Amino acid sequence: MATQGFAQTAGKTVIATPNAPEAIGPYSQAIKIGNMVFLAGQVAIDPKTKQFMKDAGIEDQTRQTLENLKAVLEADGLTMEHIVSTSVFMKDLNDFGKMNGVYGSYFKTAPPARATVEVARLPLDAKVEIVAIAVRP
Repeated sequence: MATQGFAQTAGKTVIATPNAPEAIGPYSQAIKIGNMVFLAGQVAIDPKTKQFMKDAGIEDQTRQTLENLKAVLEADGLTMEHIVSTSVFMKDLNDFGKMNGVYGSYFKTAPPARATVEVARLPLDAKVEIVAIAVRP
């Protein structure tokens, strides 16, 4: 089980929190170097139950994914407003409008730069995965 905290090595700090899903592979929830935070891709895993929301629609999966990113940011004292760039990976771009509606509710002013692409498959057969980069001013 991940414990909230920080580990430093080679000038980078690992950010870990139990308020977001544990990594499902050999990677960190986020890495901080200088004033930049690189967040690993998140999918719709509920950190409380540790269960993937496989039966959820794109809107609920997008919401949980963004909540997971938010929890990782909060572990380092940041907010969604600190995100400067995201990459959104979608199983089906026909769901773009629904995903975008939820996404937009998290970034009401000065939204980050973003790329959105359709992919053949995502971990756990998720409908959406989002990666983010945040900057501490």
